[in-house]
Amino acid sequence: MDLISLILCALFVVLIIPAIISTVYHQYVLRRKLKNIPQCGGFPIGVELINLTEYERLQLYRQRMLHFKEGIFVDWIGMKPFIHLYKPELLETILPSTVNIKKGEVYKFLQPWLGKGLVTSTGKQWFHDRKLIEPTFHFSILNQFAIVMSEKAEILTKCLEREMAKNPEKAINILPFLNNVALDIICETAMGVDIHAQEIETKYTTTIHRATKLVIERLYRPWQWPEWLYDLLPSGKEYKLGVNRLHKFTREVISKKRIARQSRNGSTKSKNEDDELDIGKRKRIAFLDLLLDHNETDEAPLTDDELMAQVNTFMFAGHDTIAIAITCTLFLLGNNFDHQEKVHEELEEVFKDSETPASVKELSQLKYLDRIIKEALRLYPSAPIISRKLVKDVKLGDYTLPIGVTLYIHFSLIHTNPQVWSDPKKFDPDRFLPENSKHRHPYAYIPFSAGPRNCIGQRFALLEEKTILTAILRKWRVKSVKTTDAIQYGAIIVLQPCEDIFIYLTPKK
Repeated sequence: MDLISLILCALFVVLIIPAIISTVYHQYVLRRKLKNIPQCGGFPIGVELINLTEYERLQLYRQRMLHFKEGIFVDWIGMKPFIHLYKPELLETILPSTVNIKKGEVYKFLQPWLGKGLVTSTGKQWFHDRKLIEPTFHFSILNQFAIVMSEKAEILTKCLEREMAKNPEKAINILPFLNNVALDIICETAMGVDIHAQEIETKYTTTIHRATKLVIERLYRPWQWPEWLYDLLPSGKEYKLGVNRLHKFTREVISKKRIARQSRNGSTKSKNEDDELDIGKRKRIAFLDLLLDHNETDEAPLTDDELMAQVNTFMFAGHDTIAIAITCTLFLLGNNFDHQEKVHEELEEVFKDSETPASVKELSQLKYLDRIIKEALRLYPSAPIISRKLVKDVKLGDYTLPIGVTLYIHFSLIHTNPQVWSDPKKFDPDRFLPENSKHRHPYAYIPFSAGPRNCIGQRFALLEEKTILTAILRKWRVKSVKTTDAIQYGAIIVLQPCEDIFIYLTPKK
């Protein structure tokens, strides 16, 4: 044997064999620690999950929920365990924790897009940023945002009227309209930019959709996890291209905001009304303005990249989620005419013959609509799953979960768990009457999560939902083309219908 062969053999013995032994030993120890938890998923790569559609994957989890009544099971993808939780009692230690706040694997794949914003950051940075951003969602600020929501909702009704005028008997594919109004609202409230998404076709929406889908696909393909390899793949290149497009838009907005602030007391140059980055037409406070204000007095101000991360995070979290929530609510009302009629009666009682846009005070009187929205979010939570990566061992009842494992917390399963809810598939808004809610476990209903990492924008989201639903239902009765059993949904980050949702709109007058 020549010298080179001897050296290679020596390297194999010294480097490769110990690495293999270490990996096998680590797997052995990990599997022993998790042996008491119900086990699913194949070794070594969990092929049954990789080959499923999003809907099939969600249905598989539902089957496992019914089978594993303990409220917990572990899936293996590659050599990584993913622990799934769907019983309120098991969340009592996880969600209130200020230690185990680190997000799971899927959020790592969002970082090239969202940077280290509120959704993806952890530790001291997350606590600092949350404290900095929290005041921007104060009630007084939301009241200002409500004006934007109301204006955009009125534009939406005009867009729907134009669509109906083409063929009054034809059902409308409602989600694209709601995506556009949600994008209009989040762009103006987050960045102070009116992009006219409802009147002009934009690449922004399609880019966000595609980027989200690529992240989901990557999660279930372990060979795409290494960053260096993903960057070489067609999907990785497409993801990078989309992210660059989204970042370019946000950077330009931040730059123009800074220039506008610097020249606030001086002369400002004329603006082109058709400029999609026009931020000078309305003197309204946006989320970015508030961040820049706080930045001026904060001991650790955000850099431009950190500002971009927070703005992109709110664009991501406050767009699809709200549009889908409103779509699902209309879809459910279009299948439950008795409940819809009660909504119309409530609207008549509050607004009578008025045609002026709803005020925040009037919206607060719509208690039955509140319950409708809550029940829709129970059945179709916009973010059906969140994840945590443990930085400390956790004891959940009889189970001890070791540091380093990833947890999936299934809101959609908790919300439809027959051990938690009676007749869970039934649409029943009266579940949320005070007398029916008072003895319910606090983690039985958590569409916006709970604890320190709950959704910071939940009041914003509910106000937007209520504003848009009110604008639509004051003008029309709705009827769904398909029944609730006929539509499939899938999700890992954001709930998505697997097909278009068509709604008939019938004028009330």
